[in-house]
Amino acid sequence: MQKVMLGTTGREMPAVVVGCMRLAGKNCDEMQRFIHAAQDLGATYFDHADIYGGGQSESIFGQAMAADPSIKREEMFLQSKCGIRKGFFDFSKEYILSSVDGILQRLQTDYLDCLLLHRPDALMEPEEVAAAFDQLEQSGKVRHFGVSNHSPMQMELMKTCVKQPLIINQLQFSIPVSNMVAAGLEVNMTTAGSFNRDGSVLDYSRLNKITIQAWSPFQMENWQGCFIDSDKFPELNREMAALAEKFGVSKTTVATAWILRHPANMQVVSGTANEQRLAEIVAAEQVSLSREEWYRLYLAAGHILP
Repeated sequence: MQKVMLGTTGREMPAVVVGCMRLAGKNCDEMQRFIHAAQDLGATYFDHADIYGGGQSESIFGQAMAADPSIKREEMFLQSKCGIRKGFFDFSKEYILSSVDGILQRLQTDYLDCLLLHRPDALMEPEEVAAAFDQLEQSGKVRHFGVSNHSPMQMELMKTCVKQPLIINQLQFSIPVSNMVAAGLEVNMTTAGSFNRDGSVLDYSRLNKITIQAWSPFQMENWQGCFIDSDKFPELNREMAALAEKFGVSKTTVATAWILRHPANMQVVSGTANEQRLAEIVAAEQVSLSREEWYRLYLAAGHILP
């Protein structure tokens, strides 16, 4: 498994994170097989959220771990997210603390390796977040902290009180959904891609050693489906197919390799419940795209160069 440096921790982690959003429908035996299959591939980093399957993804995962002594907690990196409630977001100290207690109970573990705040809360008070993080760190319930879908200024505001490093930011990123890249290429233009929608989050993350975890790496904008084999992206699929044939891999592998080729040292969140598809994603370590090939895929998705 390809490795990346995780934030400021000094620890190398798998480049592919096993996204657990779609695992809620598995039973205990199926979950055990999936966990073993992931670990056999070197994918030992698992990403949860308290809202995935209404908590069921975490519950089944925890049951599977508890029922199988060969699944060792210390050989996993477990991450979860909180902050989304029905109809609103909540970064209050009380809610963060209660959310973590629920996550730990469902996962049947004493600690999280990392906790992310899921979506920006417009009513966020950095003092409350800091108090929650301090209590979670001091109690040993959470070892590292980060965010998801946050802009640089939102992180800077949080850091006025939060003393723990924010080591991760989960952001949507794929070949078609790559506005983070487009804004950096179409500088001083009036084209659609030139608009900086993220506050230079890509450069900010690199400057501050924050690991970007790319979620929905095979999705089109606004959750309109997968771009792989979609008739909405015929040129991109032709380019991916040519590279897939060259390297002897699938188009899924090529799409993953495109993300990992970027020097920002990103991780890819797999988001699949299918063991074969997970294997195709992990196989991206076999693909070394040239600069020309990387740009060819970028352009084939409909982006432009000045």
